[in-house]
Amino acid sequence: MKVQEGKTGEEGKDELSLVTSKGAIKIILLGDSAVGKSKLVERFLMDGYQPQQLSTFALTLFRYNFNHPDGRVVAVDFWDTAGQERFNNLHPSYFYRAHACILAFDVTRKVTYKNLDRWYRELEEYCPGIPTIVVANKIDVDYRVTERTFAFPERRNLPFAFVSASDGTNVVKTFQQAIMMGIKQKENPSDDFLTMALELLAE
Repeated sequence: MKVQEGKTGEEGKDELSLVTSKGAIKIILLGDSAVGKSKLVERFLMDGYQPQQLSTFALTLFRYNFNHPDGRVVAVDFWDTAGQERFNNLHPSYFYRAHACILAFDVTRKVTYKNLDRWYRELEEYCPGIPTIVVANKIDVDYRVTERTFAFPERRNLPFAFVSASDGTNVVKTFQQAIMMGIKQKENPSDDFLTMALELLAE
């Protein structure tokens, strides 16, 4: 599928309608630049997705239809930062109406693990209580890393998975878990003040 560039003017309005889709489950990816977030999405989706590169909003949106175990087909939007995480802070709209988060670090770069705390603080600021899965990517470089334990997800009681975008280890399972968590969150939203305020502003 060809990546489509962002547009301005009337075409920009069409872009905005893609971003603000109300019916889809929105799953955001967080973590330092080059930890493999985009590669993880691409590994999960393979050929079954429609990427839209929205330069106006500095993000890449991956659309996917998920076959729910109950027979439903659920629209899912995976949001990737398109490199803007290099500027340390993401725009609040990135978090708006998110239903679940995949928080990634690179097992070959210790600093990306240390930075999880900053990313999680920002996530909690805009999406308090959002379901979050922490993933340790690039385990294919040295599988012995899977024998280690990581305190960050344990201290926060967050689901954790060792994954590899390169060979596919645990990618499908993890993304399906994130989708199911997102569906549950959408159907039973948390009533925090910030979310309600943003919803009112959007009306």
